[in-house]
Amino acid sequence: MSRLEGRTALITGAGTGIGRAVAERFAREGARVVIADKDADAASAVTASIGAAARAAVVDISDEASVETAFGDLVAAGWSPDVVVANAGVQLFGQDARAGDLDLDVWRRTIDINLTGTFLTVKHAVRAMLGSGGGSIILTGSPTGIRGEGSEFTAYSTSKAGIHGLARTVAAAYARDGIRVNAVVPAYTETGLVTSISADPEARAAIVSRIPAGRAGTPADIEGIMVFLAGDDAAFATGALFAVDGGMSTL
Repeated sequence: MSRLEGRTALITGAGTGIGRAVAERFAREGARVVIADKDADAASAVTASIGAAARAAVVDISDEASVETAFGDLVAAGWSPDVVVANAGVQLFGQDARAGDLDLDVWRRTIDINLTGTFLTVKHAVRAMLGSGGGSIILTGSPTGIRGEGSEFTAYSTSKAGIHGLARTVAAAYARDGIRVNAVVPAYTETGLVTSISADPEARAAIVSRIPAGRAGTPADIEGIMVFLAGDDAAFATGALFAVDGGMSTL
């Protein structure tokens, strides 16, 4: 497999879950991968497991100075990314709530990381790509940002709706510069982010029952569409939302 041979990809939130799976798959497809994560130990562990084709970057996506420094260091080291997966995010279970019950601090933290953090990643990815002939930017969305699936998670659902809008807006703005921007929209995917659901049989069953495929997603389910969007087969795909949700969005 070498569909991404010669490419350099930066993946945020790559220390665990979907981000890690995508980074490992990209490396198997021939790409150099930057493991970007706020957790230095997690980033180092994934980098070590991949080997010479990987490089760790400790990044707080909600802090523009951190994001800007990370991109600047990569460009200076000859690792300027032509693929960026803006995947890092949070879902504050037990804190996020219906609008009337939602604490402002929970709203701000979620928006700062999920939406502002994705914007900052996109902003500096665009700047790097404008100087190197373009590239592919892939955002991680959610069905909760399209439909009312996340009515108990006001901040998270709103942040994901904003990410979908960001993908379309930036795609339109930079299409003629050779920069493609798309969003992948996974359904409930079992990672460390959703342990509070996966460890609760009733809560898990309630969510899985709404997925026509009859099962939860896994990080491995997301890898393939990410490879497609990163590579040449998706050269004419931009500004789109790609649902990988077991049919949830059809209901």
